[in-house]
Amino acid sequence: MKIEPRTFTLPSGEVLTVRSLCADDAEALDAFRNATYSETHFMARYPEEGASLEAMRNGLAGCGESPVNFEVGAFAGEKLVGEFGVAQVRPHIKYRHRAVVGISVRKDHWGCGLGSYLMQLAIDQTRANGFEQLELGVYSDNARAIHLYEKFGFERYGIQPRAFKLKDGTYRDEIIMVKML
Repeated sequence: MKIEPRTFTLPSGEVLTVRSLCADDAEALDAFRNATYSETHFMARYPEEGASLEAMRNGLAGCGESPVNFEVGAFAGEKLVGEFGVAQVRPHIKYRHRAVVGISVRKDHWGCGLGSYLMQLAIDQTRANGFEQLELGVYSDNARAIHLYEKFGFERYGIQPRAFKLKDGTYRDEIIMVKML
C-alpha cells in the first residue's frame, strides 16, 4: 500500500520528504542498507549479505500493491536517511491481526526526532490498516532502540537467547516486543 507523502523538518531546518518506497527506489534502498549495515551491528545482516537490486525492486513493487503491507522512506534530497516497513505476520485468518515492523535510521540522523516520527507514522498506519498488534525484535544491547520502542508503548514479552552470532564469535540475545493497538 502507499501512504500520502509528507514532510519532516529536522531541528537544523532541513526538510525531509517521507513517502512510500517504490520499485524505482531500489538503488537508494540498497545504498541505505549497505550504509546502515556498516554503521552498527544492530542490523540483521552484514553489508555483503544484501539482496540483489532485482529482489529489492520486486519486494518494493509487491509491497506497493499490498492492501496492508507498506515500506516508507525519509529522503534528504535523493538520499534515503530513514526507513521502516510493516508487514502482516501471515495471511492466515488466525494471524491477520498481527503485523511486524522493522525500522532503521542512518547514524548521521540519530537523535533528531526522525526515528520517533517514523515510529509514530508506522503505528498510526498499522492501526488504520486494521491490525490489532505490532511486533518487533531488537538486539538486547541496543539501548537507544529499546528506549524508543518503550516510549511508544511496546512491551517486552520474551527473549530469544543467542539469536544473533556476530563475526567475532560473540552472541546477542533478541528482545521480542509487542504493542497492542
